Amino acid sequence: MDFMKEYEKWLHSPVLSDAERAELEAIKDDPKEIENRFFGPLEFGTAGLRGTMCVGLHNMNIHVIRWATQGFADVIAAEGEEGKQRGIAICMDCRNNSYEFAKAAAEVCAANGIHVRIFESLRPTPELSFAVRQYHCQAGINVTASHNPKEYNGYKVYWQDGAQLPPQHADAVAKRLAEVDIFNDIKSMPYEEGVKAGIIEVMGAETDELFMNNVLGMINDKEVVAKVADSFKMVYTPFHGCGYKMVPQALKALGIKHLICEPKQMVIDGDFPTVASPNPENPEGFYLAIDLAKENDVDFILGTDPDSDRVGIMIRDKNGEYCPVTGNQTGVLLLDYLIGAMKRAGTLPENAVAIKTIVTTEMARKVAESNGVTCFDTFTGFKFMAEKKNALEASGEGKVIFSYEESYGYMLGDYVRDKDAVTASLLLTEMAAWYASQGMTLFDALEALYKKYGYYAEKTHNLVMPGLDGLKDMANLMKNLRENPPKEISGTKVAAYKDYKAGTVTDAETGAQTTMELSGSNVFRFELADGTSIIARPSGTEPKIKVYILTKGADAAEAAANVEKYSQWVAGLRK
Repeated sequence: MDFMKEYEKWLHSPVLSDAERAELEAIKDDPKEIENRFFGPLEFGTAGLRGTMCVGLHNMNIHVIRWATQGFADVIAAEGEEGKQRGIAICMDCRNNSYEFAKAAAEVCAANGIHVRIFESLRPTPELSFAVRQYHCQAGINVTASHNPKEYNGYKVYWQDGAQLPPQHADAVAKRLAEVDIFNDIKSMPYEEGVKAGIIEVMGAETDELFMNNVLGMINDKEVVAKVADSFKMVYTPFHGCGYKMVPQALKALGIKHLICEPKQMVIDGDFPTVASPNPENPEGFYLAIDLAKENDVDFILGTDPDSDRVGIMIRDKNGEYCPVTGNQTGVLLLDYLIGAMKRAGTLPENAVAIKTIVTTEMARKVAESNGVTCFDTFTGFKFMAEKKNALEASGEGKVIFSYEESYGYMLGDYVRDKDAVTASLLLTEMAAWYASQGMTLFDALEALYKKYGYYAEKTHNLVMPGLDGLKDMANLMKNLRENPPKEISGTKVAAYKDYKAGTVTDAETGAQTTMELSGSNVFRFELADGTSIIARPSGTEPKIKVYILTKGADAAEAAANVEKYSQWVAGLRK
């Protein structure tokens, strides 16, 4: 694509506002910035779109939203009149422009004859997945950039099962977008006109109530919460986002009496003024919650990201300090607790299944299989876990009790097909209360799990590569790992190479090749002689390659030493 030609096209389009045109005029003498904005469109993948908010083809703005929605609307319309009548559910998070983008998407869908159900205001991501399923919609759109910094926004798309768009439909949308002109081929209807005509329907409290009823149906042991309710205290923060209402409502219904919400971060604000990044994966974002916890002598801190699909926790260690718990550790704690709680309640299915991704700790498999629960791997992304859950349950092969990935996402129940921080917050709190009833903190619980199942350790490295040059660097790094894989890493022999793109396993010593079940994803894995796995994959939503170290030791010290040793090799990949 000729980026200067595209820039001129945008600059002179009558569709642009004066402010948008002025923004483009301001970069007219900066060819690098023009290239970054116009070298090509944002790539439409199975996660939809995500990018920084500014005027340009490779950015998030109202024109890109309309263009993406027109392509998606054409794919929905291809399902026939029934698909259009079943329509689409639309949701948005707390970010700047999210409501305007969601309305713009509704206007395009309505103009294409697709019935729209749009939330009146911001809602948690899992409620969008729920609404698609509850109202038997053909599809869904969620305007969110999840836990990204404030400059970002995004556009997630869902299909009729409430999961993010499967690859074949994402490919169909991407193909259609290559044919749609961003300015000339867009159909749109004024929002109020759509509401008046009944083709745009606004959702509110009635959907909240239905969703919450399902969430509360996941409680395993309300009695144990009541037992410790007078003494059990916790701090919650929504990081300025969508969890501010639903999460406290669920926790109070669980029976939590001493729920202390961080007041500054309970304020909805797309600028996220109290944090550098509103991501529960980053412990530094919890500093206000930690202060509040110290003031109130609290053992358990819980935080949800801006669209309330991820949840992170902090716990108090033996020295009384608050320490973060990784997504891997949180998932292991919750999986072990759920199996135990269901056994105690007599509700554990005979053919119980847990699902994790290929980059999630192998400790989860150990926990599951040690308790008679089958564990399956999928590619990273809840659409793949949802697909596996649907297939297992449709065939009668298994009943999924828990699905999770290391990046702080947990899927529970049958009413959503995506990460769900509302339900996960409820069950993590129930778990903390249960351990409190046993005279244990979650720090004690985690130590006990390591003693029982083995000393596993994990670390994720983010090799950030921004801009146009970054895309090339990412492609080159993945190419080099495949074409010139090392025979040893940090002094340990590589036993096998797993290429999830080709679906092949190569013996590092003999070169013998076999096939594996999973294929079609740009992921490369090194299996080392000591049982360690090192996995590299480009992020689907951010300009970076993620490298995961999954290892194990005879004790905690050896596991930590392994992480450090292999981290030095990962650091060298930048050179």
